[in-house]
Amino acid sequence: MTLILETSRLILKPLLKSDFDLLHKILVDPYVRKYLCDDTIFSVGQIQAMLQKSQELFEREKFGLWSIANKTKLEIIGFVGLWYFFEEAQPQLIYALLPKATKKGYATEAAARILDYSFVKLGYNYLVVSCDRPNLESQQVATRLGMKQLEARMIDGKPTLFFRIDKITFAKNNCT
Repeated sequence: MTLILETSRLILKPLLKSDFDLLHKILVDPYVRKYLCDDTIFSVGQIQAMLQKSQELFEREKFGLWSIANKTKLEIIGFVGLWYFFEEAQPQLIYALLPKATKKGYATEAAARILDYSFVKLGYNYLVVSCDRPNLESQQVATRLGMKQLEARMIDGKPTLFFRIDKITFAKNNCT
C-alpha cells in the first residue's frame, strides 16, 4: 500500500522524522498557531515527538501526518492527516495551511483525499473534525466536504465544534 497520495493539484507525502524544519515552519506560523495550536509555540522536543508519533502511526495504522505540496511549484504549503484528539477511539481529520496557500481550495482538496483514503483503504465508516468556534475557515472546509455539525463542547475553556461525515454520505457527494 503506497502512502503517497495525489489529487489533481497536490501531492501528499508522509512526514518523516527528517521533516522537522518543515513542520516547525508550519507550526510556528502565527496564522496556523491561532487556531490549530491554541496560539502555543511548540518546543523542539514536542515537534520531534509529533514526527516520531506520526511515523509510528504510519507503520502501525497506515495514517499520520502528510505534507501538502503544490504539484506545479513542488512547494510545501501545509499538512493534512489523521490524528488522535480528546481521548477519541478513532482519529480525527486535521489540516493546516500556510497563509499564502489559503482561499484556493487546497485544504478542501487535501482533506477530501484523506477522507477518501480513510473510507476506501482504512475502512472507516465515519470521520470527525473539530475546530475552535471562531475558526470560520475550518468550518467552511468541513461544510464543503459535506460534513455536518455534530456537537459543540467546551474544551479547556474554549468552544469547540465537531463535524462528522459518514462513508455513505461522502461516497454520494463524490460520485463521478
